[in-house]
Amino acid sequence: MDFRALIEYLDGYLRVREVPDYPNAVNGLQVDCGRSQVRRIAVAVDAVQHTVDAAVREGADLLLVHHGLFWDGNQPVTARRYRRLKALLDADVGLYSAHLPLDVHPEVGNNALLARELGVEIRGTFGDYKGAPVGVWGEIDIRREALCARLDALLGGRVTMVPGGPEHVRSVGVITGGAGGETEAAARMGLDAFVSGEGAHHNFFDAEEGGVNLLLGGHYATETFGVRALARHLEERFGLEWTFIDHPTGL
Repeated sequence: MDFRALIEYLDGYLRVREVPDYPNAVNGLQVDCGRSQVRRIAVAVDAVQHTVDAAVREGADLLLVHHGLFWDGNQPVTARRYRRLKALLDADVGLYSAHLPLDVHPEVGNNALLARELGVEIRGTFGDYKGAPVGVWGEIDIRREALCARLDALLGGRVTMVPGGPEHVRSVGVITGGAGGETEAAARMGLDAFVSGEGAHHNFFDAEEGGVNLLLGGHYATETFGVRALARHLEERFGLEWTFIDHPTGL
């Protein structure tokens, strides 16, 4: 597939110019390449040395990630940043990043995918970043311990639960990644449970005093869904081969 056409398609499909995001997310094409055609892509949660090197070994023409290169801001191209960029440029591999645009996408977004995997019937959105919704909520009929066990099995790791809400869960909000700060928003909506990746110490009390069950499954673990779903979408639509580079942090 034509490289430029693929980038244009991703920009439109993910609405990277429309969805507000943190300034350092730098959504879209982060590192260009000289290739005219894309035959194989690699996808990963994070653009780090491990995933860059793996993409090069896999013969990828483009590395597509959720967390891009520039979270530390406008910094000199030295040390780790230099090594990552050099590896991409030497191999002529492009890098594309989609942060909140991938989280919130209704078809391949982390939030919607995780909610559906949990058996949640999505009814709407909640949470806010610069006037745009960042999470989904929906209905389920399950005991909180069973919901925790289901999430644990789905993510393949130990889930932390703050049992601040009702024992029987009928409504769940989902915002993947580091969204523990949205526990208060879940409580204000009257949700029985809120699922995210990680939170801060005080989010325990937000849940306990807000009457909501807080389930934290890990930042990385909750955000592997989107890049894999996007890769499958590109395979079905354009016939692109792909590989998922798994590099869990345990956080």
